[in-house]
Amino acid sequence: MASGTPCTASDLDQRGTISLPVLSREHNPRGTVRRSRSGRRRAIVLATVQLLIIGHIVLWLLSRKYGWFGGRTITPVEPSESMEFAKDGVVNAGLIFFALTLVSTLIMGRWFCGWACHVVLLQDLCSWIMKKMGVRPKPFRSRLLIYVPLLLALYMFVWPAFYRLAVAPWVQPDLKWPGVSTHFTTADFWQSFAGPLVAIPFLLICGFAAVYFLGSKGFCTYGCPYGGFFAPLDEFAVGRIRVTDACEQCGHCTAVCTSNVRVHEEVRAYGMVVDPGCMKCLDCVSVCPNDALYFGFGRPAQLKKLRVKKTPRRIYDLTWPEEIGLAIVFLLSFLSVRGVYALVPMLMAAGVAGVVTFGAWKLWRLIRDANVRFHQFQLKYHGRLKLPGVVFGGLVVIVLALTAHSGLVNALEGGGVLAERRAARLVSAPAQPADADKAVARAMGFFRLASGIGDGGIGLAGNPRIDLRLVRLHWHRGDLGEAERYLARAIKRSRPNQVRSRDLARIVRAQGREAEALAYAEGVLAEHPDFAQLRDDVALWLAETGQLEAAIQLCRRGVEHDPQSVVSMYRLSLLLLHVDRADEAVDVLKRLTAVDPENPAALSALAYAWEELGQIDDALAAMTRAVILAPDDPQLNAQVAALQEKLKWSEEVPE
Repeated sequence: MASGTPCTASDLDQRGTISLPVLSREHNPRGTVRRSRSGRRRAIVLATVQLLIIGHIVLWLLSRKYGWFGGRTITPVEPSESMEFAKDGVVNAGLIFFALTLVSTLIMGRWFCGWACHVVLLQDLCSWIMKKMGVRPKPFRSRLLIYVPLLLALYMFVWPAFYRLAVAPWVQPDLKWPGVSTHFTTADFWQSFAGPLVAIPFLLICGFAAVYFLGSKGFCTYGCPYGGFFAPLDEFAVGRIRVTDACEQCGHCTAVCTSNVRVHEEVRAYGMVVDPGCMKCLDCVSVCPNDALYFGFGRPAQLKKLRVKKTPRRIYDLTWPEEIGLAIVFLLSFLSVRGVYALVPMLMAAGVAGVVTFGAWKLWRLIRDANVRFHQFQLKYHGRLKLPGVVFGGLVVIVLALTAHSGLVNALEGGGVLAERRAARLVSAPAQPADADKAVARAMGFFRLASGIGDGGIGLAGNPRIDLRLVRLHWHRGDLGEAERYLARAIKRSRPNQVRSRDLARIVRAQGREAEALAYAEGVLAEHPDFAQLRDDVALWLAETGQLEAAIQLCRRGVEHDPQSVVSMYRLSLLLLHVDRADEAVDVLKRLTAVDPENPAALSALAYAWEELGQIDDALAAMTRAVILAPDDPQLNAQVAALQEKLKWSEEVPE
């Protein structure tokens, strides 16, 4: 790439690169591109970001172990957490962080990707390792796939809110917008993140594989939804890489750019870098032999002015027919692997789809072209396949077959979902019971076929999501034994989950095995004391069997574990009132209303406790606040009226 000899048109088609002029030894005595001074600084900053993330996790683990901050910590400071706002109107630390990052992008440009993203650190590390091994990652250039990040961003952060506000009123009227709420602390930091079975393959695919096949910033270019927002905003940013008159078009800046930006051409044409893929790494600035490049503020890319006669021509690896065909391959691959076996998340699916698409393109070129090369391997030469070409082609065929198999498994599961929905409609409609039974049996057939080989299906692994759907179907059929079996298997195959643990305990209890259900629930609570709803279930069961003191102690342990647990405090207060310990109940309810001052149920209970102690004024004040919060609750209004009457009567009684 650093040769002074221009390449021919055929060379350009084969290699997808062009030659760059290089300064003479008079300007650059070593005759080579100097080492980037920015790389080390950026590595330190990125490593510091990782240490902060690790510190956040350690703080959460310690808070759980020693009860600091009620076993809670700040919600993940991660842009993906912003989806909670789009779905449910929840404002959290991740949303505020992402919003600030987007605003800063309008000023500094796309800086976050280069200086603060942990995935970029992973890709840079992979790229550095490969270069040490003699492999120089080359960028894969596509016209259409560049829009994948934007589409993913719109799907993640815009579509949920749009569906609730614009689509749901017509097709799902019961799905109301919940309003805006805040959630800045959590007792389960890892709830929205994947476990090791997903995290490790994610690092390998979106790190090593994406870099090896798609280039040093391959995942950023074709799979990152956050970049889908950063790139358009970068067009309006006033902070950019700019150039002085000292530039001599040596091309060193382009040679070191890992973001696939043709820096020397853009600064010559516009006086600044306008490509939204520029991540402000500053490598280009630090290697310029004339110090002609700098980061500065001025005209944004949207207002760029051409300083030369001709606009720089972008170079792509694909013809237009290939672009369209590979866009279809990418879409099918993405849909095939996303969510398969309840394991592959969306971002990992995007990384897999990018690698599969590259493999399909190279396989097509291996069939079509006479000479094909990939990194240091000559795959085909003068129409004859070489051994590396046979190995590469065979591996691609295997990967494509596995992708297609994943698509079939997902399609079968989707068929089961459609059959399950039809069964639900038949059950609620005046149809023949036999029709509903057939629809349920059809859904079960699809789900069992999509299950793992060990479960009698064609899948390569078990799927807890399918197990849970079979739980619902067997539950509706009244087959509690099978429902219990599938739910126990789903719990075993997935991470601990409070909802599933509660359901399993309830199913066991519904079969008359009270002691077994209680023992199971208590065992889960011993391991996961933050499962407040499960503790509430157990407290109710104990109270129903007359074990009131055991229920009270259980709730006390819940409050000790999490002093801000509304569920545990409320249940504890009701149990104390039930055993005529209103003074203790008042203390608990005061703490509860301090934590959750807009809880009408807690205020109603407090009013009852005050009434039990004969403090009618306080009882009326608490009940009045409850009615203000829930004005349409007839029971609360009746209680207020009764208290008013009691207060009036007590005032009329002579001393």
